[in-house]
Amino acid sequence: MSYTISQAAQKAGVSVYTLRYYDKEGLLPFLDKKPDGTRVFKDSDFAWLKTIDCLKDTGMSIREIREFVGLCMQGDATLAERLAILRQHQEDFEKKMAEMEHHRETIRKKVQYYSEAVEAGTESVHLEKEKEER
Repeated sequence: MSYTISQAAQKAGVSVYTLRYYDKEGLLPFLDKKPDGTRVFKDSDFAWLKTIDCLKDTGMSIREIREFVGLCMQGDATLAERLAILRQHQEDFEKKMAEMEHHRETIRKKVQYYSEAVEAGTESVHLEKEKEER
């Protein structure tokens, strides 16, 4: 089945602008185009779009995604390069997730702190707790 850019955007859960941007940036070399330049999306393109969105949303740059997609278009000769790119991306992403987990814990503690202060009507409740813990 084929889809217009509007239909593809709706099905992929992105904007038409995003799809045009991806195409302009060279992320969609697999797209078919009509003689007048109209983009034609097919069912198999949605797996690509999902991968591109995943890589982008997890911090991979447009340049790196373009490189990765380009390698994919070259076939099996680039499997090792693609694996290396994804392993590095995974490592970078895991580090970022660890940082985010640390930040989440800090925010959780601050929410607890202020919840107790609001309940007591004062921040000094924490000073009293510290005295009791000594």
